[in-house]
Amino acid sequence: MYDKTVAQLSAGLQAGQFSSVELTRSFLARIAALDGVYNSFISVAGEQALAAAAAADERIAAGTAGPLTGIPLAHKDIFCTDGLRTSCGSRMLDNFVPPYDATLISRFKRDGAVTLGKTNMDEFAMGSSNESSYYGAARNPWDTGAVPGGSSGGSAAAVAALLAPAATGTDTGGSIRQPAAFCGITGLKPTYGRVSRLGMVAFASSLDQAGPMAHTAEDCAWLLNSMAGHDPRDATSAPRAGEDYRAGLEDSLKGLRIGLPREYFGDGLDAATGACIQQALRELEALGATLVEVSLPHSHLTIPTYYVIAPAEASTNLSRYDGVRYGYRCDNPSDLLDLYTRTREEGFGEEVKRRILVGTYALSAGYYDAYYKKAQQIRRLIKQDFMDCFAQVDLLAGPTTPGPAFPLGAKTDDPVAMYLEDIYTLAVNLAGLPGMSVPAGMVEGKPVGMQLIGQHFGEARLLNVGHRFQQATDWHLRRPANLAVEVA
Repeated sequence: MYDKTVAQLSAGLQAGQFSSVELTRSFLARIAALDGVYNSFISVAGEQALAAAAAADERIAAGTAGPLTGIPLAHKDIFCTDGLRTSCGSRMLDNFVPPYDATLISRFKRDGAVTLGKTNMDEFAMGSSNESSYYGAARNPWDTGAVPGGSSGGSAAAVAALLAPAATGTDTGGSIRQPAAFCGITGLKPTYGRVSRLGMVAFASSLDQAGPMAHTAEDCAWLLNSMAGHDPRDATSAPRAGEDYRAGLEDSLKGLRIGLPREYFGDGLDAATGACIQQALRELEALGATLVEVSLPHSHLTIPTYYVIAPAEASTNLSRYDGVRYGYRCDNPSDLLDLYTRTREEGFGEEVKRRILVGTYALSAGYYDAYYKKAQQIRRLIKQDFMDCFAQVDLLAGPTTPGPAFPLGAKTDDPVAMYLEDIYTLAVNLAGLPGMSVPAGMVEGKPVGMQLIGQHFGEARLLNVGHRFQQATDWHLRRPANLAVEVA
């Protein structure tokens, strides 16, 4: 059961091959036995999960089940969950138990999905390796000495280690796509506003977007069907009805024009990774697509632009953690200033404090115009580059990351080197576009991913291309060596 897709598990539940309680109990046992190696979960739901599974079995028996009814899922620990700790990977929220569910969580509950637990992540989603988590780094199931990527590294590791059939993540600058590439799974970052942000703890409000992570593009379509749709309680939610993302999965790729940004295939791309992507592109050609070279001329400005805008928004969003209202509070403060200062000093990790300082500086008097305003102007140019490309092609393709997963600790002392890991993913968030990573090869025994970038609200086309590619290849079927399948 552990190696089955969401689609296969749903069929098995409907056919009565096993119950949701049996399925959930087996995944919980697997997490208990194996996650000490991967550290992919922060909290495990346990009794709550089994109760939800029993309710799902009743719906299945009554004939009122939906496609996801009874399916166990893991959720990144950035989504508020009623009665279950939501820590954001931070000491600051180590004791926070929300009194409500995020819209994304409530929609999965509505559809009968079962929450297994909350997955490890970079603190407040700030990081590219999962090493900034207060709970320690998650580990890549393909190589436990390597990072799983970040910030949704726990979700990616849990799926790759077969501790959950699918999971949710969030993507502010590549935090779904990069760990999906490193762990050999499929991850989709939807268009900004396609999935509600209500109850998703904010990092950078104009960039954050939730999305699905699973073994296949088909499974991501199943999850997105539940996740997507307008939320009137979220001012950033796009006023568009949901759609059936499974409907067009089998569409032909004949006549599809795929743009290859020349800036994504130059210096900085590992040669072996580049060879894998070129082979994957040839597979798309064989399926009927036409490859067209295009250009994103402002792509060299992506990293400095992102690392002004994102920290500025983080500085504002994280100002609420002051030790007064909720979350961590320092012991025995001498006065209010001491309370604020020591609470934030002790409650936040080094990467979060670094970004708060950068963001506060960029927003300060005398520097706002020079940094934040200028970054927003360049952001508009970056978005226009994509629009110009989409006047010529239907979607873009290239590498998700410069290379495969790097060793734990290799870049923790060099923030710039860490930030460069997101060089191919950041612009997608700045432009608000959908992007997806699919497994596309192996380099030195570790997976690499191909990134597909679509037009606004073009998730269905990305899922279609990813699905057809996975029908023609087997990279998404490969599993880490020595991965335990059965738990006694």
